[in-house]
Amino acid sequence: MSESKPKKASPSMDMWLREAKLDTKVSQEGMFLVHNGIVRQTPKAQVREGIHDGSVVVGMHFSYDADKVDAAVKETYSMDGIYYVRTWLNEGQLSVGDDIMYVLIGGDVRPHVVDALQFLVSKIKNECVTEVEQN
Repeated sequence: MSESKPKKASPSMDMWLREAKLDTKVSQEGMFLVHNGIVRQTPKAQVREGIHDGSVVVGMHFSYDADKVDAAVKETYSMDGIYYVRTWLNEGQLSVGDDIMYVLIGGDVRPHVVDALQFLVSKIKNECVTEVEQN
């Protein structure tokens, strides 16, 4: 019989922002953006492709490749105006409403930070994680 791991504790965004503002490059930053992805009840196929089969998500098995996430973070740091990047990803069996991931981006101006957040979240979702919805 396999044992399920307890869910990881979600990070505090207040703490993350306090720590980010202590970073040596904070004087170059004009804003921070946070992404918090959570498990939703609506299936991905319905949200993204308009497929309504009547099913609902009751849980998700989530895993990720840490090396790929690290490479994606490194790539994000190479983007114009980006000085701070932090990620947290959950793992294992998750329920509706559970946190999947947090991403914090700090940079000089809004367009750079928005672009970097979009880039990194997309990269993580498309290349670094495995999500198996359970109906």
